[in-house]
Amino acid sequence: MRRLTVALTLIAGLAFAAPPAGAAGPEQGAAPQGAAPKEAPKPPPTLDDLFARLKAAKDDPEARGVAQLIERRLDRSGSDTVDLLASRAGQALKDKDTALAVELLDRVVTLEPGWAEGWSRRATAFYLLDDQASALADLNRALRLEPRHFEAWAALAHIYMASDDKVRALAAFRKAQDLYPRMGKLREAIERLAPDVDGRDL
Repeated sequence: MRRLTVALTLIAGLAFAAPPAGAAGPEQGAAPQGAAPKEAPKPPPTLDDLFARLKAAKDDPEARGVAQLIERRLDRSGSDTVDLLASRAGQALKDKDTALAVELLDRVVTLEPGWAEGWSRRATAFYLLDDQASALADLNRALRLEPRHFEAWAALAHIYMASDDKVRALAAFRKAQDLYPRMGKLREAIERLAPDVDGRDL
């Protein structure tokens, strides 16, 4: 699980000393004639920009790079306390202490109920505990908060597949593919399911 609070500080500007009265020279006033004005730093791309780039990516490396940028944005809870709890939950999962991970993630979603990634991560922990009903509930909560969370859509599809709900699984896979067309193995899953499902009401 990725939890890293990123602070970007952009400092721009140039200080000019006020010239003594009557002593202003060309080196003390405005920029020399013919000098190009400095360009303001470009703002970072918005999440909307990144999702548009992900959908339009022309090859897999480009798509993976954009997807990683999106994941970093979605990973930001905005709370140092929640970040710490989420990090500890991730370590608990690595240590196969899934019950502790759920307990920590319970605190995460209580403190930051509007953070989609918190619900998605708790869904993973519930799934590992074979609690598919709770995992589905948390994934649906995550998707209500961030409908473009392609990893949550893919996870939802896998849970539906595990319960042999091919219709919902295919719909979820297709939603993930719409958001991230080059996401690994989505096409194969869709091609495998489509013959059994197409023609039925979704």
